[in-house]
Amino acid sequence: MNGSKSSSLSRHRRAARVRKKIFGTTERPRLCVRRSLNHIYAQLVDDAKGTTIVQVGSVGKEFSARIAGLEAKNKSAISKVVGELLAEKAREKGVEKVVFDRKGYLYHGRVKILADAARSKGLVF
Repeated sequence: MNGSKSSSLSRHRRAARVRKKIFGTTERPRLCVRRSLNHIYAQLVDDAKGTTIVQVGSVGKEFSARIAGLEAKNKSAISKVVGELLAEKAREKGVEKVVFDRKGYLYHGRVKILADAARSKGLVF
């Protein structure tokens, strides 16, 4: 196996281990974070109903309008904007408490920045 396959497989194993313990309900949906090399995505999932409540990513027209005013457009700043936007949309839908699912990623860097930004805008987890 080459390095990328084994690290990807390791992340999937960690994600499965995390998901065994985390379950999103209607009262506390699961905040699921997906990170790629250039973008970051977050969504609130109600596992009991099998539906997505809110989805935000670092692509799209709405996001482009939000990021236009930033002076630093690095990945960390983009993660912060995604977290804030997710929290605002969640509050509009009446969601205040969530369960955080880091999907096997370390709670560090862009994942941590997104989580802290969501907390600063009122989500509780």
